Amino acid sequence: MSGATFLGMPSFPGAAKDALADTQLRRNLAHATATIRGKRTDAVGELDDWQELREAGRAIKERTLRHLDRYLLQLEERVTAAGGRVHWARDAEEASRIVVDLVRSTGERELVKVKSMATQEIGLNEALAEAGIAAYETDLAELIVQLGEDLPSHLLVPAIHRNRAEIREIFLRAMGEHGAAAPDGLGDAPAELAEAARRHLREKFLRAKVAVSGANFLVADTGTAVVVESEGNGRMCLTLPETLISVAGIEKVVPTWQDLEVFLQLLPRSSTGERMNPYTSTWTGTGTGTGTGTGTGTETGSGAGADGGEGPRAFHLVLLDGGRSDTLADPVGRQALNCIRCSACLNVCPVYERVGGHAYGSVYPGPIGAILSPQLRGGATESDRSLPYASTLCGACYEVCPVKINIPDVLVHLRARMVDGGRRRPVPKPERLAMAAASWVLAEPSRLAAAQRAGALAGRLLPGRRGRGASRLPGPLSAWTDARDAPVPAEESFRAWWRRTRR
Repeated sequence: MSGATFLGMPSFPGAAKDALADTQLRRNLAHATATIRGKRTDAVGELDDWQELREAGRAIKERTLRHLDRYLLQLEERVTAAGGRVHWARDAEEASRIVVDLVRSTGERELVKVKSMATQEIGLNEALAEAGIAAYETDLAELIVQLGEDLPSHLLVPAIHRNRAEIREIFLRAMGEHGAAAPDGLGDAPAELAEAARRHLREKFLRAKVAVSGANFLVADTGTAVVVESEGNGRMCLTLPETLISVAGIEKVVPTWQDLEVFLQLLPRSSTGERMNPYTSTWTGTGTGTGTGTGTGTETGSGAGADGGEGPRAFHLVLLDGGRSDTLADPVGRQALNCIRCSACLNVCPVYERVGGHAYGSVYPGPIGAILSPQLRGGATESDRSLPYASTLCGACYEVCPVKINIPDVLVHLRARMVDGGRRRPVPKPERLAMAAASWVLAEPSRLAAAQRAGALAGRLLPGRRGRGASRLPGPLSAWTDARDAPVPAEESFRAWWRRTRR
């Protein structure tokens, strides 16, 4: 059940143009993001100290990144002391290889997964499939994406681009091929769809000996991993299997439990509009070490207990760099590593709401993806280089970010980097040639005057639609007028008017 990857997708402008033509997608997105925005606004409005919490979250993240090496070593020491094992991965290929080898060592050929952005980033499902290992997503939205052989399009709600009728068709068509089939007469009511998913996944939970998870946070001073979720599937994955493998980016570290307290207030309000997460699971090491498990909700569970009677018998933590060290070296761009994956910026972004997540060609869509993906992947592809321009710079993302990432500032910074990189190209791009021509014209008053006269003449030769502007500019300039009206040049320039009236 391995789906396609984001690699090789077109750059943002081309993908966005195709997405804009999908009216059903736009309706699905508009409804879903408006609902989430409303819930977030209500939840945040309950707190008088929300801005102070945001500042505290920003400060904790900045302090942690400044001393990341120290906290990572402390985390490794605490995880190891609690009976776990830490693996370091330089890139996606190494991380996937580590996980595949760990699963093979157990002799198992299947596993269950908790929703994890890091495992999507490294293409783990594809790597496992190549090794003959079946990975079953257990998050409801991820299950929808996997059964539909689709790609996630949102950080929090990967299937946000699907409506209930589409989900019902996916369940009826695909569930039986991979386990318990959808019941006859399945409707599209949320409760019915959730029940069908629960029946489908139950047998996998009870059978699986290996689970793979991500981690929302890693507490350095105790070696504790933390997963927050809304359905209880994570709790099942984290407690029932004998082997638990967690993959997390190195930036997920927080120094202490006191620091964690801040993020457990910021994250649920910013992501789901709730006062607290329905399920917050924490675990430290294995049943042979010191372990804890906490949670709220109707299905409670324990992590690895200190008496060795509960939870996984083996715990592996794979710490992923994957371009994060290079990102950390950029004083401006490193802000992207503060992200706690709440998705608030996606839900307020006018660009995301109209084109969806697939257009970004990345596991991380929306405004945060536009600054995070090009840095993690090195900006090597045309798709990466287009992402910093996938924004209107309206600033709405900065206003809602719970850790105060100045996304517009980073976008402008990355655009400047792209321009600087273009100056080193052996063949200059058309934009560079246009800017060089403009510089030459503006450097001499007589040249500017000649250009203005030529513009006025062009306006008369190319009459606009209903007098609004040129109907279509010639040559490469036609791409500009295909999407907007070109203004009609003034019959008399300001320079000519000044000379005529002030002489």
